[in-house]
Amino acid sequence: MNMVEVQSLFPSEDGNKQRQQELLQLIETLVKEFDALKDPNLSTLGPMRERTGEFYKEIMDSAQAPQRGTSMQEVLQELLKLAEGHPYHTRNFVTNVLPMASIPGIIGALLTTLLNGNNLWDVYGPAGAEAEVKVIAMMTKLVGYDVKHSWGYTTWGGQGAVFSGLRLAIAKQFPRAKEEGVPNNLYCFASENAHYSLLKSMEATGIGSNHLITVKTDPTTHAMDVKDLRVKMERVIKDGGIPIYIVATTGATDSFGIDDVQTIKQTADDVTKQYGLSSVHIHADSALGGFYCLFNQYDFDRNPLNFEAPLCEKLLEIREKMRHLHLADSLCFDFQKLGQTPYLTSLFLVKNGKDIGLLDLHEFETPYVGNRGYGSYHTSYTLECSRMASSIAIYAALLAFGVEGYQQILANYVRVNMAFREKLLSVFPNVAITNENNPGPITTFRFYPGQPEWQEEQAGRLPSTRIINNNEWNYPIFEQLGKQRERVFFGDTTRQCLIDAQDSAERIPVYAVKFFSISPYTTVDTLDDIISFLLEQVTQTEAQRKVETVHV
Repeated sequence: MNMVEVQSLFPSEDGNKQRQQELLQLIETLVKEFDALKDPNLSTLGPMRERTGEFYKEIMDSAQAPQRGTSMQEVLQELLKLAEGHPYHTRNFVTNVLPMASIPGIIGALLTTLLNGNNLWDVYGPAGAEAEVKVIAMMTKLVGYDVKHSWGYTTWGGQGAVFSGLRLAIAKQFPRAKEEGVPNNLYCFASENAHYSLLKSMEATGIGSNHLITVKTDPTTHAMDVKDLRVKMERVIKDGGIPIYIVATTGATDSFGIDDVQTIKQTADDVTKQYGLSSVHIHADSALGGFYCLFNQYDFDRNPLNFEAPLCEKLLEIREKMRHLHLADSLCFDFQKLGQTPYLTSLFLVKNGKDIGLLDLHEFETPYVGNRGYGSYHTSYTLECSRMASSIAIYAALLAFGVEGYQQILANYVRVNMAFREKLLSVFPNVAITNENNPGPITTFRFYPGQPEWQEEQAGRLPSTRIINNNEWNYPIFEQLGKQRERVFFGDTTRQCLIDAQDSAERIPVYAVKFFSISPYTTVDTLDDIISFLLEQVTQTEAQRKVETVHV
């Protein structure tokens, strides 16, 4: 391959028509052949490929970088092979919060790729910097922060936001910790239903996962039990510990439980004031559910989008829980979740933007960026050095959907789940919805050998053996649904929540199937087919149980 051939692998530097057409032709072929794999009645792009234990070993053995480059047409075909059998977000994709990337999000990501600027510094990435400031301002105003004082940046998912919040929590109480290390008596708090990303953050900051205190959740709402929070904060303090960080989960990934940020803040402030300690940093993990704050200003009396009355009731119920989101010291929005943008597009917001300065590097520590008479946006406070300008995709989506567009799709998630729950209960006499008090995009449900026992389980009236047996009853259903995920892709979880048992001091995890409405094409009209599929698979599982029982 000579240098001219190498140059042909790059976009032109002068915008000439020939190279432009070559690039557009490749993109057109990619989209056409990608679309040819689609089937709205499946949840994968063509037949699903099984990846056995030997699959990746065989790849390792056979993969070899070519000595000479291959043509772009051949490269394109190899890439399309990767897409074959890949999960895709059709109406039958109801497994988890893995959305279809919207057209504005895709276009924004494409511009990001074409520019390929480093969002570390606006000299290198002015487009990303400008878009980032715009989305910070837009979301700050929507959530209720004061745009004159708040600040933020895009980061690597909800994990990045939880980690950044913890870094801030440490720095606010121990400004020298960056240089001197983290004290060994710091503690953090989160509910039983909190995302595991906080565990990683505890490890990465050196505090240690043993210093993460798990707070019980209410068995009916799956929200943090603030009485238990108070008890555990006081216990830590009396033992010489310092509470620095509380993660309030505002939209749990499994149950869509929403912690009460206002009550958590009041409780934390009361405890720290009582013991003469500094305020605890409260981070709202709103990566998933935070988007429902877009209903905070919706006029439900006038109802301009003509939502049906029962739906309005559920949306109001969610809004009541989300309206205090602005009381958190920091929060986040995973646009690659309910924001409908490609991976990875997450936004971290801080109520008092000056706090971010506690994480900043000194000028002499970044000698080749940021310390010039030109450029005025240097993000040396982020953990990343090189930063993708994911703000451009977020900006494109915010412009294209607008508040009303997001309200429509967010409302549809609730509408679909309301209808799904009704249909589910009408078809299966032995099923219980285990997050029945949490409207939103998720329904978790659980099958039983006989009559549902969820009320008894929830109230702690069953022995641990019965709860475990009920868990085991659901596991073969998980397996059967997983084998047939090409047709309808359900989710499942082995810890939807924790419940008390009659005879155990340990709380027992609850196994549940998960229906997560995430595709814009999953509507009430598509649910009958999904329910029929579920009935078929559960019936087949039951038949197999009988066969196995006879053989035993």
